[in-house]
Amino acid sequence: MRWDNLFSDLESQLEYGLHAEENDLHDEEERLRLGRLSLRDRLLQLASVSERGANYSISFVLLGGGTLSAIVKTIGKDWFAADLDPSASGGTRRQRQCIVPLTAVQGLSLTKRQIRHSLEPRPSHEGAGAITDRLGLAFLLRDLCRRRTAIEVVLATESVFGTIDRVGRDHFDIAVHDATSSRREVEVVGYRLIAFDCVVLFRV
Repeated sequence: MRWDNLFSDLESQLEYGLHAEENDLHDEEERLRLGRLSLRDRLLQLASVSERGANYSISFVLLGGGTLSAIVKTIGKDWFAADLDPSASGGTRRQRQCIVPLTAVQGLSLTKRQIRHSLEPRPSHEGAGAITDRLGLAFLLRDLCRRRTAIEVVLATESVFGTIDRVGRDHFDIAVHDATSSRREVEVVGYRLIAFDCVVLFRV
């Protein structure tokens, strides 16, 4: 009987030791996974959860201290596109879209639930090889330029409205005109060259 007790005790200790080792390994792997997360990774996960039905607005703190409440729709290589939250902008009927360079995001103001969602591991197949993931801001702006889309460019100190004429590697040219007019030479009041790094957001 005493031998049985001894072996039973040894088995319990061995089982406890194996479980403890597995738990330690799991904890270390989780620490490594969290240590590799970028802000873009966490935003991707929040957008993924939103697509599955949460559809919640995220509060962003932007360059210069401004805030933005928006529902993220698409995330590119160094930017994201979102619908501006109507409830945070006076409940206007017309839904407006914005494009935000990731370099303009100083932080996210999240709920406890959003924090938890942002830390969830994404399935390995999800978003793998998506074309949008490889599209940079310059590519997106060239498309807006080709379409002659009038936009509002929000900088830290001012806003500029107009139509993009051309896009360089790290900057773009914009023909400035009134928001109520289209880009015609008689309507253009000036031209600006704007560096990507100075842009807080684009309102489309």
